[in-house]
Amino acid sequence: MADAQSTGATGTAVPSGPKREILIVLPGLLLALILAMLDQTVVSTALPRIVGDLGGVTHLSWVVTSYVLASTVTTPLYGKLGDLYGRKRWLMTAVVIFLIGSALSGLSHSMDQLIVFRALQGLGAGGLMVGVIATIGDMVSPRERGQYMGYMMASMMLAMIAGPLVGGYITDSLSWRWIFYINMPVGGAALIYLWATLHLPYKKIQHKIDYLGAGALAIAATAIVLLTTWGGTQYAWRSAQIIGLGVVAVISTVEFWFIETRAAEPVLPLHVFKNRNFSVASGMSFLLGMAMLGALTFLPICQQTVLAWSRRAGWRASLRECGSMGPAGIAAGDHFADRRAGRSSRR
Repeated sequence: MADAQSTGATGTAVPSGPKREILIVLPGLLLALILAMLDQTVVSTALPRIVGDLGGVTHLSWVVTSYVLASTVTTPLYGKLGDLYGRKRWLMTAVVIFLIGSALSGLSHSMDQLIVFRALQGLGAGGLMVGVIATIGDMVSPRERGQYMGYMMASMMLAMIAGPLVGGYITDSLSWRWIFYINMPVGGAALIYLWATLHLPYKKIQHKIDYLGAGALAIAATAIVLLTTWGGTQYAWRSAQIIGLGVVAVISTVEFWFIETRAAEPVLPLHVFKNRNFSVASGMSFLLGMAMLGALTFLPICQQTVLAWSRRAGWRASLRECGSMGPAGIAAGDHFADRRAGRSSRR
């Protein structure tokens, strides 16, 4: 794996064409990516059963939100830690954290426990996603990355399509707890495969981790999520609790902006938003992610509690919804994979 290693260590481009060493490692990386993506959709069809067993319907959104919030906050930290101490070490650490969170989620006896353990899962999931992307970036030249991003896109679509199907089948046939237990053999296989096949050179790169920026971002995101979750349900919109959360969110956001403008290596470099392509793509990703996760979370609840559909009918509807995303995503990935590296940046 000398070519791949020299690429990660020196940044030089490897010759074009598929590399046997990369293709050997790729299944383990894609399995780790599927593990993180699958858990976002597999839970949706089981939410009604979870609420029926554990109660706490008012906290339902937190089963998904805690996972997404934890993975969002930890993603930039995993990237920096991978630069400092090696990709393989932190990728495997993320898998272990994810598996521990999965096991504890399956053992939950209350909605509060499940939310906490789902957050622990999210701490691992943030490292899975960024670890896979960064590892491929270290091993492959920029010109070839489009090809491997196509593989990643196909894997993500597979996870999104299979999630409702797997979640509905397991919930009906076994128990909702098995949607978490099933991660254990899959994650264990990914962990062993990566340990045996992924051999990257260890080269410590001096970086400064922006802990203050990451902390301010975490506080702001948590305050915003609490405000939108509790507002109008547990507390009135004009209550002291909601107003206080709004004040914390505004102060934390301003503090985050202030820190990022002065940090040596900010967790989110604000200058990237001056690039119109980046700003438009980020805005679209935000809106699409909000719509997609909202639909995948609450449509099964509506179908099974309001429309009185069976769980199998619910997951078939979710399957059609996610299945329509697959062809569109693959077509878009193929289109951009064919473009030359750096073409957009030269416009």
